[in-house]
Amino acid sequence: MSRGALLGTPVRSREYTEPYGWVLADGPVSPLPILNSIPVPSKVRPPMSAPLPIQDRGYAHPEVLVSTQWVADHLDDPRVKLLESNEDVLLYHTGHIPGALNIDWHNDLNDPLTRDYLDRSRFQELLRTLGLNEGDTVVFYGDRHNWWATYAFWVFRLFGVENLRVMDGGRSGWEQEGRPMTAEIPSPEPGTIQAGERDDAPIRAFRDDVTAHLESQGSLVDVRSPEEFSGERMHMPDYPNEGALRGGHIPGARNVPWSRAVDPASHTFLPAETLREIYLQEQGLSPDREVIAYCRIGERSSHTWFVLTYLLGFDRVRNYDGSWTEWGNLVRAPIER
Repeated sequence: MSRGALLGTPVRSREYTEPYGWVLADGPVSPLPILNSIPVPSKVRPPMSAPLPIQDRGYAHPEVLVSTQWVADHLDDPRVKLLESNEDVLLYHTGHIPGALNIDWHNDLNDPLTRDYLDRSRFQELLRTLGLNEGDTVVFYGDRHNWWATYAFWVFRLFGVENLRVMDGGRSGWEQEGRPMTAEIPSPEPGTIQAGERDDAPIRAFRDDVTAHLESQGSLVDVRSPEEFSGERMHMPDYPNEGALRGGHIPGARNVPWSRAVDPASHTFLPAETLREIYLQEQGLSPDREVIAYCRIGERSSHTWFVLTYLLGFDRVRNYDGSWTEWGNLVRAPIER
């Protein structure tokens, strides 16, 4: 698996900064030193902005979220498996929650040749390599407000994996509170979990699905930045413009940047009341209507899929992972600006 391949990969130098913990710093490339534990402040600091407890935020499915304290209390629980998934695929190797394993969103979850996800046999091999067994609770977390953690969560749900959770606050919340980090990479015993066949239909949309959705005047949510939505850019701000020949958005889509669902100070999800103000009152979405979310390659939109499905209780939300890299390159595909 890619984790092993990355063990000897050089990474950038690191420094400890308050209040964010270990971060990548400018400077010469240096190999990852052999460490058993990364020093952290002795006290657990409260978050800069104390959010409401998860159970008091009014979510449709509060059980899908766990707090940083819950994770800290279950670090030695053999039935709780922690999986870190980051935009920066080298970040895990600079330090992670003790016992956590890495999910490389690009190498671990995607077919190496076809623009698609793994088939059942290779996905089951991945799960067993991660030491997963039937009945385990799997907790995802990562950088960027859990952006890639919810993406991995979504891919696991394509195969019907149960008992999935997301650590509210993500990697940044854990570091901000001064909780322990380590560079030691676990070597779990192979698991015995059985993966189901991948079932895309309930939560994944393809190009033809989006076309039919347009014809039926269904709800579309473009979770990209306003600059991408308007066609000014084809990628997020501060990233290279790449991936599409045309800019703009799918006709009729509402622009709700994915990060609006998160409190930037604590990195936690906003209460349901605030989320309803954004998605229902401001944007006119309805829990009773089918919604398709998209972005550039389906990763940011998986975050919105998670919010609408589990926090607001929408019954029919699909993620269009082809997103703008597909739609913006299609001949004669309708585009608005």
